[in-house]
Amino acid sequence: MKGHWQKGMCKTNGIHIAYTRTGGDRPPLVLLHGLFASGLCWLEVARSLESQYDVIMPDARGHGHSSAPASGYRYTDHAEDIAGLIQTLRLGSVILLGHSMGGMTAALTASRWPYLCSRLILEDPTFLSVERQRQVWDSDIMEKHRQILHSPLADIAAHIRQRHPQRREELIRQLAEARLQTCCAALHVLMPPNPDYKQLMRKIDMSCLLLFGDAGVISWSVAQELQHMNHKLKVQQIAAAGHGLHFDQVERFVQAVESFICYES
Repeated sequence: MKGHWQKGMCKTNGIHIAYTRTGGDRPPLVLLHGLFASGLCWLEVARSLESQYDVIMPDARGHGHSSAPASGYRYTDHAEDIAGLIQTLRLGSVILLGHSMGGMTAALTASRWPYLCSRLILEDPTFLSVERQRQVWDSDIMEKHRQILHSPLADIAAHIRQRHPQRREELIRQLAEARLQTCCAALHVLMPPNPDYKQLMRKIDMSCLLLFGDAGVISWSVAQELQHMNHKLKVQQIAAAGHGLHFDQVERFVQAVESFICYES
């Protein structure tokens, strides 16, 4: 991490949201992480973009160093947190980028508070069918996470390293730490029903980019369907990438983000 980066705590929506910020008199770019991650899991992306943008990386409620209330983990709660963060920090109209859970949060935020977002970037957001939502919620994901919370950090890091040997050691360590910082209640965001993503995408009236891999949540058919619903939506697939595009193809991911922002400026 760069020495001049700022760490802060923003009080909004009845809780405290922790964030890391690269700072500088540059356009604000807010990065929203996915479930089990934290703001600092965007480190590599932030390092690549900090010379051009004031990159703000919040920890979602129940994650990282943010508050972990006993309840309040629906996507509406997350979106209200981000709208409050943007307003409390007086960021104006931001470029909003979200991955996975953060992608759905970003889409909901942009649809409800369009004046807070100038452009929207969605990285393989959790745009799931109702059936798939139920399958995830009915799985053993909660019990597995409870078990992981009792595991040593080194064991979690070893598991991530085994699954993703190409990832840098710094990222593996950060992902392992973030997993241990995720409270069980945070998984309630998975409880159906999620916001209707098709309805959200019809409402969004700003330049928008959908980035997805060839082995993630979003398929080409879904991307094309969404593009037909919203003529301002651009779609781009990054090959040899799964759900974590910015983890495994960081250079190509950053290039796609920069190209979109520069083209839409």
